[in-house]
Amino acid sequence: MGKVSLDLFMTLDGVYQGPGSAHEDTSGGFTLGGWQAGYADTESGSAIMAGIDQMDALLLGRRTYEIFAGYWPQLGTSNPIAEKFNSMDKYVVSRTLEDPHWQGTAVLGEVEEAAGLRDRYQDIHVVGSGALAGSLLAAGILDRLNLFVYPLTLGAGKRIFADGAGIPAAFNLAGEPQAFPAGALRLVYERRGIPVTGLDAGSRA
Repeated sequence: MGKVSLDLFMTLDGVYQGPGSAHEDTSGGFTLGGWQAGYADTESGSAIMAGIDQMDALLLGRRTYEIFAGYWPQLGTSNPIAEKFNSMDKYVVSRTLEDPHWQGTAVLGEVEEAAGLRDRYQDIHVVGSGALAGSLLAAGILDRLNLFVYPLTLGAGKRIFADGAGIPAAFNLAGEPQAFPAGALRLVYERRGIPVTGLDAGSRA
């Protein structure tokens, strides 16, 4: 049985919008894109690429799919990330998209259909796609969080699991946190179950 992982670049205040460039995602009037660049280093780049190398399927929300489909095919095989993304199987969850133009893409009409991908692939990754991530969590289909946390706050932008997205869920830390020279931190969590809440100080002791 495969696993569905969320790969997310995020700020300390939970913003994941537009990490790569100023024009990557300006929806909602967002003007702070490109915030990841100031914390790039060889070590974090290698960790990101290692995660991409082990993927065997890509699962995206409609908005992230449109951004990726408009960018990565143009690079062909000139970039290792583009080569991987362009050649692998891709799925986009959408009730309105009928004819995806990025080669190798299939449309899932309902988020629950993503559960079947675990039977076909070993390592399915959701990249960005915060709204989809919340729906996958609520449907019990999100198994792992692969978070790259960057030491800044933006105060505006799309936030992961915002506005009640997802459900109460507990996670276990999987492996040691990985700190990078420029300040980013990688944390990997695996789904454990339901959080234990309502404990007082005496109960925790």
